[in-house]
Parts: sequence; C-alpha cells; structure tokens
Amino acid sequence: MRKTNLDLDALRSFVAGVELGSFARAADRLGRSTSALSAQLRKLETQVDQTLFIKAGRGLALTDAGERLLDYARRMLELNDEVSMALRGDGLAGEVRIGLQADFGEHALPAVLARFGRAHPGVALRVNIARSSDLQAQVDDGRLDLALLWSVGEAAAGERRLADVPLHWIGNAMRIPVSDAAPLPVALMDAPCPLRTIAISALDGAGRPWRQVLGSASVAALWAAAAAGLALTVRTRIGLPASLRVLDADEAGLPPLPTLGLSLRGSSFETARSPACRRLAAMLIDAATEMAIRANGVLTDAASSPALSFDQDGRDEHEGATTRADESVLPA
Repeated sequence: MRKTNLDLDALRSFVAGVELGSFARAADRLGRSTSALSAQLRKLETQVDQTLFIKAGRGLALTDAGERLLDYARRMLELNDEVSMALRGDGLAGEVRIGLQADFGEHALPAVLARFGRAHPGVALRVNIARSSDLQAQVDDGRLDLALLWSVGEAAAGERRLADVPLHWIGNAMRIPVSDAAPLPVALMDAPCPLRTIAISALDGAGRPWRQVLGSASVAALWAAAAAGLALTVRTRIGLPASLRVLDADEAGLPPLPTLGLSLRGSSFETARSPACRRLAAMLIDAATEMAIRANGVLTDAASSPALSFDQDGRDEHEGATTRADESVLPA
C-alpha cells in the first residue's frame, strides 16, 4: 500500500483553526488568507480520505475522524517543531523567570516545561506559582520576565489580554449548600483578589445574604471547602476538580457573574526581550489559548497576534494582526 505523506503546513492550519475556534484567527496567526487555509483543509481531507468537519448550527464541529486527527496532528507538529528548534543551532542560553497563577500551574506548566526544555536545554527556567496580584508586582519590578495571570479592567502596560473567561459558582456535585432561608456560605480568596471582589459585589448587588466560612490564599483550600460541601466558591472551569461542578446560576437562585481576563504580562526590563523569553512567551500563549477555549472563553485579537514580546506601552512589536469576520467558528 502506498504511504501518504501528510502536509505539515495543512496540519498546522487545521490545529490552529480548531484551537483558536476560528479559521479567520488561524489565517491571521499563520499569515495566510482564509481562502488559502480552506484549500489546505480540503487537501488534508483528500489526503486522509475522511471528512473532518460537519455543520453545527452556524459553525462547524469536528467529526470523529477530525477528533482523532487533531490528537495525532498536535503530536506531529510538536515533534516537528522540537526537532527544528533543537537542530537549528540557535544556542539559546540563560534564564527565563516566569510566574503562573495557581489555576494554570497544574494544567499549563507540565506541557510547556517539557516542550521548552527539550527544544532549549541550555535555558534554565525559574517558575513561581502565586496569586495574580503578587505576580503583577514581581513583573513590574523585574523579578519576573513573564506571568500568566487573571486581570480585570483595561490591559495594563506590558500586558496582552488573551481571552475573557466566564466565572461560575462552583460547588460539590452531591452536596450543594444553597438555601433561600440562610445566608449563602462561601469560600473566598483573601484580599486583594479580583474574584473575591467580583463574588461579593454580585451577592451584595443582588441583595443575597452571605457568610464567609473559609478564607485562604490557596486555591486548593477553596476547592477543598467546596468539595466538602461547606461552601460555594467562584472560579472559572480551568483546573476544576472532578468532585466539583459548575452551578446554573438561574436554577440555584444565584446572581450572574461576569468574565475574567486571562493575560500574559511581560516585564519592560531588558531580560524580557531575549530570544529565549520570546520563545517561551509563544508557548505560554498557545497553552493559555487552549485552556481558555476549553473553559468556554472568548479569545481576544491579541491571542492570534504573531508578536511575542512587549514594549513599555503594552503594544506588541508587530502590530497589525486583525480578526476578520468568519462563518467557520468552531463551537467551544
């Protein structure tokens, strides 16, 4: 049987379209027109002799064959990129200091560390898992080069907003401590914390009595309180333990919650402009984008920008990436 050599460029377009949730965004990221990207996808379907997408409402969804190909394609591209970077002789060295908010550490960090470490063995990484407010301060004073964190309001200098991720009321899948007759028990992060502020504002704004049964600087402690059925907490779906579930706010009589910004913040210090730092920033953006999509987040234009570094005004060095209207949005 004659073997088929799959087109890696077509696979890259396929994966980018799925992960970004839009072929227009994928075309922007890859520097191609949407018509060229569509041609690549048709070529890929011909090569594998399978239909990869089906109509789903106004958009598209992956077929079973598309789901299988997605897993293989990711591994093929990761290996291709790893080999390319490792053998190019770029000689990257030095140290990159990164920070991640606790929600992201367990889910984004292992894959990023493995991929970066194999491709750039000469670069040492220093990682700090901390609260967003602490990470912001460490980036601003130069103790960190990059930080992946939660943010509210307008993007600050040196910050790239990647997605807006929905917040949810979260509790134990079997024991939900919700009663109209008693103050709502909640587990909240210690101040200052944007999620704490949002939760309290939502409850007070709705006139819903509440009482804090647990306060902590640890996300794990909040999960534990919710898992024990002692309280509800407010988080995104990112990092949600299997023992907990997202509550329907209307059904539970709880106030609606807004979205929270997922951002990559870069230092204005010279260390954050190194080639190694830019490489790591690109990998963090990819990991954060995938996390946001899985959490039903809405990506911003910055998530598909090719730029990998920040200037002191918060603008990237390669402005001009735009997001065109696209009818091929993949449902999250």
